[in-house]
Amino acid sequence: MENEVTLDAKTIHWERQAIEKLLLADVRERRAARRWRMVRSLLWMVIFGALIWWLLSDNLSTAAPAAPHTAMVSIKGEIADQAEASAEYVLPALRSAMEDKGAQALVLLINSPGGSPVQAGLITDEIRRLRVKHNKPVYAVVEETCASAAYYIASAADKIYVDKASIVGSIGVLMDGFGFVDTLQKLGVERRLMTAGENKGFLDPFSPQTEKQRAYAQAMLDQIHQQFIGVVRKGRGERLKETPETFSGLFWTGEQSVQMGLADAYGSLDSVARDIVKAEKLVDYTNKKNLAERFAKRFGAAVGEGAVKALRSLPNIQ
Repeated sequence: MENEVTLDAKTIHWERQAIEKLLLADVRERRAARRWRMVRSLLWMVIFGALIWWLLSDNLSTAAPAAPHTAMVSIKGEIADQAEASAEYVLPALRSAMEDKGAQALVLLINSPGGSPVQAGLITDEIRRLRVKHNKPVYAVVEETCASAAYYIASAADKIYVDKASIVGSIGVLMDGFGFVDTLQKLGVERRLMTAGENKGFLDPFSPQTEKQRAYAQAMLDQIHQQFIGVVRKGRGERLKETPETFSGLFWTGEQSVQMGLADAYGSLDSVARDIVKAEKLVDYTNKKNLAERFAKRFGAAVGEGAVKALRSLPNIQ
């Protein structure tokens, strides 16, 4: 009997210890989970705070001082909508540079293969307006490339400076694409394109193109080309030494461009600021996309795509 009581006591003691261990383990687990939630919340707060800081931070790379200086705006990469070399970003930078009383002149630092004639036209018109309004000279300095729409913009400057090995020109317009009509026929695939308007789908790569449609597209390109030519002639004036190849779409070295009157002389950003503007201090007014803007646009696009997918997944009412 005494042995049974002893065994029962030992059993109760063991069960009590086991329960205590389980309770302690549960408490430790809950504390660890609570600490992790706090750390995770803190991390999200830091990320959110950094995102807000980026969104509210000034896009200007350098604040303009009151002292005399040479203002600079970069036009680099493709000239296209929403790109850093778009009118959306370049125009505010041009205004800030020209409106600053300390800016003695504006230098356009160009390194671009070209892009949209619309974006180039908007930038060019604003350069001319600001130059007259503020009575300040505008110079273009070419690094590696100043072609097509980039030269469209450069021609609005008072003078264009290049390196002897720069690539300059390409005064022309293009529209490219592919045609897969014969490929579909060989594969036995039928293209089913329905349009309202006989010419609505004439750029469709899987449909044949008529001579009338091809002539229409060519006329449109020729018109834009003439606009480009007019901008170059107006900007370069008598300095331009026209030849049959000047507006053919060819491009030349910086050395050739000076000889042809497409550029004025050799020069760099520093040499133009020092020797031409006579204000060695450079201030960059270029507007650049910050990380927050890129994230916001991608996030917005992702949300929009998700919403579209969600709507498509809804059952249709027959």
